[in-house]
Amino acid sequence: MTNLRLSYQTVEFGKTDIHLCTLRDKQEFYDPSGNAEKLGICSASWSLFGVIWPSSLVLAHYIFDYDTSSKRILEIGCGIALSSLLLNKQGADITATDYHPEVKKFLQRNTSINEDSTIAFERTGWADTNDTLGLFDLIIGSDLLYEDEHIELLASFIEAHAKPVCEVIIVDPGRGRKNKLNARMLSFGFTSSQQVPINTAYLEQEFKGHILKFIR
Repeated sequence: MTNLRLSYQTVEFGKTDIHLCTLRDKQEFYDPSGNAEKLGICSASWSLFGVIWPSSLVLAHYIFDYDTSSKRILEIGCGIALSSLLLNKQGADITATDYHPEVKKFLQRNTSINEDSTIAFERTGWADTNDTLGLFDLIIGSDLLYEDEHIELLASFIEAHAKPVCEVIIVDPGRGRKNKLNARMLSFGFTSSQQVPINTAYLEQEFKGHILKFIR
């Protein structure tokens, strides 16, 4: 994390506090060995993993009271991994994944800051076919659909790691691709529903997206 300007904050969920070390802002960049560049992550998008986005707050607040007992849970594209940190605090069986090479360092640091046990993490991309993740009962993620090509990749990645009986929760901020994802998930045998999040006073601006839920 050398040469990066960092920020520290606490996000409250009822009486549960999650302490976070994040990038100071979206202008931060540090890739001296070109690790991110080799993965196709340009300087303009390098910092996106390291800040808290409204969708990640919506997901974490939604999952806070969700029944996760006895479920093996996967967070896709976790970034700063707010939901993973919260679920870990609650004692859930959570595994986090992201493509960015710096995510694991921040996840380890934030787990330590919160004085919690280590969160299982694997750096993998949605097109990768050699990960060791296995299958999950519940798969979650937020703000994942930036490009049309992501729809097939994301849906196929979910299908590859979903148990025959599985729940999927994706928070989409309204980038215009949720219906295409919905159609692809239906083809994998999921039923779908969507809702507008309620009680979002924790957000600075109105959230115009949806919570997408798929069940099989």
